[in-house]
Amino acid sequence: MNDRVTITHLEDGIADVRMVRTDKMNALDNAMFKALADTIEELAGTKGLRCVVLSGEGRAFCAGLDLTAMAANASSGGGEKKGGVTGDLATRTYGEANLAQFVAWGWRKLDVPVLAAVHGVAFGGGFQIMSGADVRFIHPDTRCAIMEMKWGLVPDMAGFPLWRGNVREDVIRELTYTNREFNGRDAQAHGFATHLSDTPHEDALALARVIANKHPAAMRGSKRLCNAMADLSDADLLMLESTEQLKVIRTPNQMEAVMAEMQKRKPVFAE
Repeated sequence: MNDRVTITHLEDGIADVRMVRTDKMNALDNAMFKALADTIEELAGTKGLRCVVLSGEGRAFCAGLDLTAMAANASSGGGEKKGGVTGDLATRTYGEANLAQFVAWGWRKLDVPVLAAVHGVAFGGGFQIMSGADVRFIHPDTRCAIMEMKWGLVPDMAGFPLWRGNVREDVIRELTYTNREFNGRDAQAHGFATHLSDTPHEDALALARVIANKHPAAMRGSKRLCNAMADLSDADLLMLESTEQLKVIRTPNQMEAVMAEMQKRKPVFAE
């Protein structure tokens, strides 16, 4: 896409997305914020997309906010603007989110599964971007931190709505209040990460291939159900289950999923 984020479209509708600001450990500057938002919007409009793998090139997943860019922005009178690009943080510029939130929250709002492959460093905003993925593979030695308190800030890139339900509240509080660094093993034990992996990108791609060969409409419906779990009442969630099932049951693609399974072959779905 540009010098911050690349998209490589693989077979079966898999998008391999990489942050590529390797000289800065993929830290978030103005251009990176914009590139990530543009990437999410481009993927949302990509026909035939079935799964996304998100990773960072080089030594790190993402080192968080580029402090040099932040200082330069503050000296120019824009200190309240995170990364210099979000404007008034209270203004919702991407649906329910502002730009800083959207670069993490937007992965959750994509209608296909997103898998994060994390290594090296995931600090602050980078840690929250990782948290936006549906499934997160992390190297055991990855350095992690909810870093914002170190700089007198609060985490404000969608971390709290992404962490709730996965991580104990007291753990979120302690790690937020102290900005204490922890590793990938701790991240997995706490619930921030799904799988420990010595080869997170390879393992994420392997899972993406499994997901990409499932009924696409059923996969999108399942993600909508997963996203709704924290917000809907039991009655509304029960109704949503039925609604999503009625969209896919006895359709040609659903029957193809059955036949492919019975015949032990790769399914061929009509988009």
